[in-house]
Amino acid sequence: MAKDKKQVEQITDMEVDFAKWYTDVCTKAELIDYSSVKGMFILRPYGYAIWENIQSTLDAMFKEKGHENVYLPMLIPESLLQKEKDHVEGFAPECAWVTVGGSEKLEERLCIRPTSETLFCEHFKNVIQSYRDLPKLYNQWCSVLRWEKTTRPFLRHREFLWQEGHTMHATAEEAIAETEQQLEVYANFCENVLAMPVVRGRKTDKEKFSGAEATYTVECMMHDKKALQGATSHYFGDGFAQAFDITFADKDNKLKNPHQTSWGLSTRIIGGVIMTHGDNKGLVLPPRIAPTQIVVIPVAMHKEGVIDAALGLVDRLKAAGYRVKADISDQSPGWKYAEYEMKGVPLRVEIGPKDIENNQCVMVRRDNGEKTFVSLDELEAMAGKLMDEVHVGLYEKAKKNLIENTFEAHSLEETKEIVEGKGGFVKTMWCGDLECELKMKEEAGVSSRCIPFEQEDLGEVCAICGKPAKKMVYWGVAY
Repeated sequence: MAKDKKQVEQITDMEVDFAKWYTDVCTKAELIDYSSVKGMFILRPYGYAIWENIQSTLDAMFKEKGHENVYLPMLIPESLLQKEKDHVEGFAPECAWVTVGGSEKLEERLCIRPTSETLFCEHFKNVIQSYRDLPKLYNQWCSVLRWEKTTRPFLRHREFLWQEGHTMHATAEEAIAETEQQLEVYANFCENVLAMPVVRGRKTDKEKFSGAEATYTVECMMHDKKALQGATSHYFGDGFAQAFDITFADKDNKLKNPHQTSWGLSTRIIGGVIMTHGDNKGLVLPPRIAPTQIVVIPVAMHKEGVIDAALGLVDRLKAAGYRVKADISDQSPGWKYAEYEMKGVPLRVEIGPKDIENNQCVMVRRDNGEKTFVSLDELEAMAGKLMDEVHVGLYEKAKKNLIENTFEAHSLEETKEIVEGKGGFVKTMWCGDLECELKMKEEAGVSSRCIPFEQEDLGEVCAICGKPAKKMVYWGVAY
């Protein structure tokens, strides 16, 4: 048993050091490894399998809305990047440049894509001539490079995987509807697949995407009460189209600029899953993205028929469509329990000689450790039922954390007290001035997370300056 205990002791308690706990989970659950280039991480098979499940689920959701996948180059000529002033200024500090090709110095340096708006605009100019060519509903799965100063597994990589949607529309109304629709796709994905409750809202002008007219966001609360931006959706108006001279002949035969959107979600969301659901035993994965949804552990497997029975359960569960494996290695059952708890497998199935006699198995939920004796006649149905219960249990626990750690404040001083004493999200009224937003950052240490779609009337004046208030804002410390 010493070996089993050691396995669990390998991670720091989150209450002792949350940052160390997080890093321990990323490495001990075999999600990630470090490379020889600072800030560039290796996604190990288990970590990449989580991304593949996220990718396949989201990809289906995008295609259901009519989007098509494309792939554009990773290098952007500097002259192309310079065409949209606000956009290039926003990304300039994070750009990495290619200046030599083979052994020759390039005439024009090339940026390794931090995002692809400018490349898509160049392409759209070539393929859009008429209103009949619209809308263009494109999505790209790729990696991007941003030369971050400080990096952390999943949360901030220099190179990370993501999807970036890019669409063009004949009217502002259509483009705005697309922006809002895609934000709702992300919100549904977070809540119904990742079991992560979100706050839907619009970013302030200070926090919006470089070059956008409006940025919408889904904000999530982590276990340590900090905020994580889960995904964003941007409305660009026709600013990029004007800068890149993209026009189309409309039904009235007049040349017009189309209206543009972009939207994205990255591997950062895996960090969100870890920090929303994980515990001191390790990772806790929502069943709908878990690479292994069920692990079958034979107990007293040296006894005749036990391994065969375990493998028989695997065959049945696989045939029913579950992602399942058996561990018939020579490690002890205790070691295996700790190992698959560390890896966050949603459901553990145990079967031993007595279970075989009684035509039953034991199912153990990862989220709460609850054990259920299940007749083998009901194996497949009960596996599905319990996994649904795990999803609901994770969502409800995360929702409770969000609700109990969202507070109302009516002054800067009150906000500071809440942030220093409790953490979490703070809701206040706001006049809309940048000066007040900066003051909140400087004095209370929080940034605006979003102007939520679900507005509440918390009073008539701004909590910072006392002038008439325009909107309610969520504030918080963010990753």
